[in-house]
Amino acid sequence: MNRILIAEDESRIVSFLEKGLKANGFVTTVAKDADETLNLVLSAHFDLLLLDLGLPKQDGLEVLEQLRGQGATLPIIILTARDDINNKVAGLEGGADDYVTKPFRFEELLARIRLRLRTSQFQPESNKVTTQLQVGNLILDLRTRKVILSGKEIDLPAKEFSLLETFMSHPEQVMTREQLLDRVWGFDYDPGSNIVDVYIGYLRKKLGSKLIRTVRGVGYCLNL
Repeated sequence: MNRILIAEDESRIVSFLEKGLKANGFVTTVAKDADETLNLVLSAHFDLLLLDLGLPKQDGLEVLEQLRGQGATLPIIILTARDDINNKVAGLEGGADDYVTKPFRFEELLARIRLRLRTSQFQPESNKVTTQLQVGNLILDLRTRKVILSGKEIDLPAKEFSLLETFMSHPEQVMTREQLLDRVWGFDYDPGSNIVDVYIGYLRKKLGSKLIRTVRGVGYCLNL
């Protein structure tokens, strides 16, 4: 049974979320401020976090940064009234897996939650604090969010890191563009978008042109 942490201080929304999630078989816990959210995520196991940006004590974007910086790898869906593009970009680039604005339809949120839970099974176990992926001379440290290539540290933004993590979690699998869009970017991108190709270009530029092989007519895979 999946456990979901709801980081939200508005009691009306908390009640609405808990009622809907429990009716669909989820176990819920509520954190009403930033400190409680940080403590719970880093000390207990949750399968997903619903994160409001307007939390007491700290801004939700700061909470997101601290969680990812301290190695929390559970899926995080931002659930907020902030609908401007700057906050959305900051949240997604900061490591959130999805961004939902209030007001929202519960059915859509539920679909996004199920997607994140489904795709997270292909990633390392949630909340591991000391986890590394290694393929050849390339090391991905999920705790520190660092990438080490032949002993040299490479700086990657959040989406490039997530894309590389997806490849390194499936080192022998050919990944289609649709799979990569689903696991790294979620619902908000058109299947016809070339964003996957663009970000693979970024990784090749930083980590070597031969790292990711194009499988014509199918997708991409790591070059082992």
